[in-house]
Amino acid sequence: MKDLMRQNLGINIEVMDLLNKQMVMEAEAADSYLAMASWCDQNALNHSAELLYDQSEEEREHQMKIFKYINDNGGAAKTPKVGKILEDFNSLKEIYETALDQEIEVTKSIHAIVKKCREVEDYRTEVFLHWFIQEQMEEEIKMRNILDLFELMKDSPIALKLIDERVKDA
Repeated sequence: MKDLMRQNLGINIEVMDLLNKQMVMEAEAADSYLAMASWCDQNALNHSAELLYDQSEEEREHQMKIFKYINDNGGAAKTPKVGKILEDFNSLKEIYETALDQEIEVTKSIHAIVKKCREVEDYRTEVFLHWFIQEQMEEEIKMRNILDLFELMKDSPIALKLIDERVKDA
């Protein structure tokens, strides 16, 4: 029976494996944003903390969206195992630089999965991933906009508070 189910998958097995790896990236991003939010909380950067807590939840939602997609299409979603997460930061700017780098890596990974979908003609999954492509573009723009604030305001203590207040609008 299990072999018959595998033959009737609505998802290519190679793509499913890549999606399972993508869930690890999403889980790591969620935990990373949680660590960043904690650092901001400890440093009285309340708006950044709130934004980063929200980002953490969003990454978890992405993970669950992929998890459900795999299972709904006859695949086998695997619970992601997260490695060590960076928890110590030197500055708020470093946090947002790390966040942007993280988002860029996630984007590259999603693009690689889309490429594989095209190679193996898994059009259903390619269409599913279009939402993620749009989401990643928005996430990168948000982090770049925040980093632009650092370029405009430099690194004075008052600038740091102003940047923290403005991140909610980024």
